[in-house]
Amino acid sequence: MPHMVQELLDFTPSLQDKCHSRVKMTALRGLRLETPGMRQHKVLIVEDDGGIRGTLRAYLEDEGLVVREAGTGQRGLDLLQAEGPFDLVLLDIGLPDVDGLAVLERMQSDRADVPVIIATASRSSTQAIQAMQLGAFEYLTKPFELDEVGQLLRRLFDHRPLADAVEQMQDELNEREVRDRIIGTSEAMQSVFKTIGRVARSAATVLIIGETGTGKELVADTVHQNSPRRRGPLIKVNCAALPETLLESELFGHEKGAFTSAIAQRKGVFEQASGGSIFLDEIGELTLSTQKKLLRVLQEGEFQRVGGSLPLHVDVRVIAATNKDLEAEVQRGRFREDLFYRLNVIRIDLPPLRVRKDDIPLLVAHFLDKYRATPDGPPNKISEDALTALLAYDWPGNVRELENTVQRAVVLSQGRPITPEDLLWGRSVTQGVGHRLGLDYDAAVRQGASLREVLTEVERGMVQAALRREAGDRVAAARCLGLNLRQLSRMLRAHGLSADD
Repeated sequence: MPHMVQELLDFTPSLQDKCHSRVKMTALRGLRLETPGMRQHKVLIVEDDGGIRGTLRAYLEDEGLVVREAGTGQRGLDLLQAEGPFDLVLLDIGLPDVDGLAVLERMQSDRADVPVIIATASRSSTQAIQAMQLGAFEYLTKPFELDEVGQLLRRLFDHRPLADAVEQMQDELNEREVRDRIIGTSEAMQSVFKTIGRVARSAATVLIIGETGTGKELVADTVHQNSPRRRGPLIKVNCAALPETLLESELFGHEKGAFTSAIAQRKGVFEQASGGSIFLDEIGELTLSTQKKLLRVLQEGEFQRVGGSLPLHVDVRVIAATNKDLEAEVQRGRFREDLFYRLNVIRIDLPPLRVRKDDIPLLVAHFLDKYRATPDGPPNKISEDALTALLAYDWPGNVRELENTVQRAVVLSQGRPITPEDLLWGRSVTQGVGHRLGLDYDAAVRQGASLREVLTEVERGMVQAALRREAGDRVAAARCLGLNLRQLSRMLRAHGLSADD
């Protein structure tokens, strides 16, 4: 992010601690690496902080390892060249002379047989993904404990041969960097970044599981952008937004005359995405008939247009996403078991925001920067009380709901620091957390708002939220609200709205 978190947030040092990464090296007691052969291993530490370097060296030497250390990237490269081979390199990304990722790339180019553990205080998902793609054995986010290092050493030296580790982790850097769109330093999100880095360059089908608003589409974008198919198209289909008859034609295309309105041949998205990737969002909504046809594409790489008789072959990577428990759907007979196993080759589970609340200050800072009151002005600040309210809320709408809440608060605050009062008209993120819609009823009564006015405001807001969620698709928005299309159309007219709103 272009601005440091502390420049964006206006709260007390206790809350600032949630946002700042810092190295926290604590003494390890009672944990020793008991692999006899490990006593002969040679480790290189490349770290510009002398205190961290000394702590790591003392710990590793106490475990019987031979340790060399360097305070700059170039010194580390020189030692690797002059005193190799090393059995492990502990490498910090934030080096004073050379970017740590460039050092890692050089190390992997010169000595690809050396496992590297990356350590950094950065919050960037891009660095986590790139480090794993460049062949890092593991990625540690500061602050970390010495026992984490010990566990990694056990895994490296005891539980798997070095050759296997290098073979599985080594990969070349993509020509184009990933846009740093996924925010998070929590352990759950670091696991997501690492998985993307390991699997993006493969051809395997990816299944992304997560609640609504957790960022499944962003992960699909990132997988595609990191893959060898990145120069090809990434075509996205919301499987819940189209009825079965239209969905089949959308996916596989149709021949002229296949049905009444088929006045010309049309290519489906599988043909359009050839050489690239296709993102099938809400795949749990597919009917069993369409599931069968999709299975054929995954198994044989071929399909037929609607109304066609000749098989067409296609080279497409499928990335699917759902907020449903597909295994439970299989048990209920609503989802084909064979299709589930075809999709579930690589699985990425996105955590809901309520289980990674430590990421909320970072996300808030990112959205404050994104939704500046004026393009050239500074980002809004946020008060301690408002941030505390955001941290206390469980966010059923996940990151998407948080983003909408921050965007709305920026508008309402009109350039001053955001307070809890600016959050009143979002879902319940303030003192009235028990109210599902986030309305402060006491405040509404004090301000003289009539019941009709409040209900009208709620109805309008719900309709707009549903249309935003479904990208303007009226059919999907109506389904989301529990309405039929005619009821939704009537509400749009009553509020003077269109699908674009």
